[in-house]
Amino acid sequence: MIGAARGARFITIRMAQREAPPPVQAAALRALALALALATGGLFILLIGFNPLTIYAGMLRGVFGTAISIRETVKLAAPLCVTALGLTVAFKMRYWNIGGEGQMSVGAIAATYFALYHQNLFGGEWPRWLLLVTMAAAAIVAGALWGLIPAWFNARYGTNETLFTLMLNYVAMYIIQYLREGPWKNPRDMGYPKIAMFPVSAQLPKVLGVHAGWIVALALVVLVSLYIRYTKQGFELTVVGANPNTARYAGMPVRRVILRTAAISAALCALAGMIKASGADRTLTDGVAGGIGFTAITVSWLANLSPPAIAAVAFLFGMLEKGAGYAQSTYRLSASAADVLQGVILFFVLGSEFFTRYRIIIGRAAPDERVA
Repeated sequence: MIGAARGARFITIRMAQREAPPPVQAAALRALALALALATGGLFILLIGFNPLTIYAGMLRGVFGTAISIRETVKLAAPLCVTALGLTVAFKMRYWNIGGEGQMSVGAIAATYFALYHQNLFGGEWPRWLLLVTMAAAAIVAGALWGLIPAWFNARYGTNETLFTLMLNYVAMYIIQYLREGPWKNPRDMGYPKIAMFPVSAQLPKVLGVHAGWIVALALVVLVSLYIRYTKQGFELTVVGANPNTARYAGMPVRRVILRTAAISAALCALAGMIKASGADRTLTDGVAGGIGFTAITVSWLANLSPPAIAAVAFLFGMLEKGAGYAQSTYRLSASAADVLQGVILFFVLGSEFFTRYRIIIGRAAPDERVA
């Protein structure tokens, strides 16, 4: 609550959580926010010397103009959806996992090891299905172990998981840089150091023109929904998130629930890293996460931690990124301008979600009342 002196009294401003509005009212508020976003974005486009209608039409054409455009949008949305699902599992327990970037990177590292060196393990080429399953399993295990590091310290010593998981993002990124410039450097590349491309057997096959990661994403939407809503473990993580003391009183192993949930969350994010490396990039780079881990936080909260809604919101984010990229390349819109346009739209969309869940209360308080 913020107070400002005004005469003998204070003006107070505070936030209060509001009851969920009727669906029609919530939809109207979101539609208004989208209209304001387009109007504000249009004004910005006009000020930098472009026609807003031309840019917006180009963005839509960049997403839906051709079958290839739609496939590219799905390709962008798949790892984002999987990462947001992983974060949602942790957020449901009010465990603030901000380490999606690092967990994606660790999963990609583990998958890359088998992609590049599987022949050295047993001699000879592996069947494609076996190699891909092994890569996915390696990513899941590596991600779970990585996620257990901050979870153990949180459960044992009460450390702040937000800062811990955030810092581990940079550790994972520098591990990739070390591998790229050291033991995994492609010996055939005499220029800028990089890791070799995956063999075809280590690349995700295409289904309907898009790598199979989108099928994995849709399957995980169903599985995560069932896990949270209908399993004992899902009930436990919800109770622990609401009130750990109540969970302990009910006989729930709180420390074990924290460790298990953090491991599952990180494992899903790591699987997204494997999907990105094997499906879209077909190699390992230090940009394998590419901001997906942070964007997934926004996706998760915009979807209100609902797995089915996450799939829809992730696709909308893919549309926004693909459309802005098309406008940038077609109309020579600068990268900075494209980022500002995306930011304006997200600002209004997030603002609508804020006012859907909270209300601003402005009042007056006497000078002797406590104002924080």
